[in-house]
Amino acid sequence: MRLRPFTVDVLLALGQVALLALIGPEAAAAGWPDLDLRGYCLALLVIAPTAFRSKAPLLVCLVTYGIWTVYVFAGYWPVATSFGPMLCLYTVALQRQTRTTGVCAALLSAVWVLGSGLGSHDPTSVPTVAAQAIGVNALVWRMGYLARRSSELARKTRAEQQERARHAVVQERGRIARELHDVVAHHMSVISVQAGLAKFVFDSDAKTARTALGTISGTSTEALEEMRRMLRVLRAQDDDSEVPDAPMPGLARIGDMTDRVRAGGVPVEFRVTGTPRPIAPGVELCAYRVVQEALTNVLKHARQSRATVELHYRRDHIEVSVTNNGEGVIPDRVRSPGGHGLIGMRERAKLYGGTISIGPRSVGGFAVRLTLPTSARAAPPGDDTTE
Repeated sequence: MRLRPFTVDVLLALGQVALLALIGPEAAAAGWPDLDLRGYCLALLVIAPTAFRSKAPLLVCLVTYGIWTVYVFAGYWPVATSFGPMLCLYTVALQRQTRTTGVCAALLSAVWVLGSGLGSHDPTSVPTVAAQAIGVNALVWRMGYLARRSSELARKTRAEQQERARHAVVQERGRIARELHDVVAHHMSVISVQAGLAKFVFDSDAKTARTALGTISGTSTEALEEMRRMLRVLRAQDDDSEVPDAPMPGLARIGDMTDRVRAGGVPVEFRVTGTPRPIAPGVELCAYRVVQEALTNVLKHARQSRATVELHYRRDHIEVSVTNNGEGVIPDRVRSPGGHGLIGMRERAKLYGGTISIGPRSVGGFAVRLTLPTSARAAPPGDDTTE
């Protein structure tokens, strides 16, 4: 049951009144004067401020201490009203710094000891009362201190969890954005080139036009399949259900990609060295997307150049490179190094612990070279041989 702080304070104040009614008449049995009307009035005045302890803890603590001092030095039994001052001490220790709460604890102990000494008829009991006062108040102060530290730690933990959650959301959005960029940019570039070719030869070369339209159909179908796969994964994550077993593009589909780009008018050569072997799906997807982005840039910026895609299987890593000779580059379309596609390639390589180099070649043209680590145990003998 969740109650407002003020409601809790009022209930605690009423509980102190009930406690006073129960143990007040026992003052004589404890060796103290009976509580008269003045004593009960002072006791109620000690209790009353504690109903507002959550609103102004330090002020309420000092007011309660002041009234309790008057009550104690008037010769009344301190135990009957000691719960209120201790509750105020706990509240201050819960909400204020250690130096302030330490002063409050020492002040309460001093009033308790002096009052007990003045009202006691047995001087030998003063050390015992002093030990009790210091010990009990130190325990109350320590409990408040530990509760404050626990509360601060809980707030810090919640803030860190919220920050991690926000960071995870940003990372997931970045991953989805890279996936969308790679899918849409590559396939739309191929479709744009083939549509322009079909329009150009529509009347003069029907066979070439039909081939271009067929490439458009196949490319758009593949793009839709990848988009559906991404949407199924996102929907499964939103529903907290099992992610569907949708195949992700991998190294085996790089050949199909080069064929599609070749049909778009860019001569592309694809070479594989080493012995192909199973590799983690995420690593395969990373390599596939980097090749896809590199070929997309060739389609956009260097459509008349020759491109070469090389895939090397090494013992503990794979190497993928995409190069072109730079012929027919369209300078106005060349993006700056800060383009989203290049950033996406670097982020993918970093995610899987790989390295990537992107830049012009000394002999002309442009090159993208990616190295991704794989499991050395999965590498078969003779892995560095050319296939």
